Amino acid sequence: MDIRICKNYEDLSTKAGARVAGQIAEKENSVLGLATGGTPEGMYRQLAEQYQKGALSFRQVTTFNLDEYIGLPTSHSLNYHAYMKTHLFSKVDLLTENTYLPDGGAMDLTAECERYETLLREAGGVDLQVLGLGHNGHIGFNEPGTPFSSTTHVVELDEKTREANARFFDKRSDVPKKAITMGIETILAAREILVLVSGLDKAEALSAMLYREVTAAFPATALQKHPNVTVLADEQAAKGLPG
Repeated sequence: MDIRICKNYEDLSTKAGARVAGQIAEKENSVLGLATGGTPEGMYRQLAEQYQKGALSFRQVTTFNLDEYIGLPTSHSLNYHAYMKTHLFSKVDLLTENTYLPDGGAMDLTAECERYETLLREAGGVDLQVLGLGHNGHIGFNEPGTPFSSTTHVVELDEKTREANARFFDKRSDVPKKAITMGIETILAAREILVLVSGLDKAEALSAMLYREVTAAFPATALQKHPNVTVLADEQAAKGLPG
């Protein structure tokens, strides 16, 4: 892995935005894998600013999100459709028909997982996949114990994950218990992966991702098997790293 230490969160966000913009400059019709949560928000601000300055266009880009909650209505302000619209889709020239997220309200969730995998294949696979890192090592919503051979699937969210996401909801009981997520095999199929890690509370997880033995007990260790991973970590997240 290529590990790059950034001075702070803003520096991390700037570098992440530059890498995504660079991918689009290299290939106008790039397929991007996108993540949600607090860490990518600065990256999305950077991308929106570049678009508004006329330095970047998403007109030919296709996006696939990692995951979506099950049980939140499409109109709910805290589902990931709403997150992406707020932080990126409404601020750039992405075509709606080229933006894909799993449908957490699908009647047949197994069929929805299969549909999403088919869409990914038909798009030619992901050129650049952006990831965050969960405290328990989850990538996407692939919780500890998820087989590395997993494709898009329904997952029962770990209590630690629900606790971490409770800050976005009025109360913890409102946090969904299930989600649809790209599987680990699906994530590893991306041609390039960009991992964003910010904050002292992620220091232990970052160290484990990089140096722990590869194990399904800590899903992010699967990234050690990928040939093209860049990690952007701020100084706080990097405090547990050697040297």
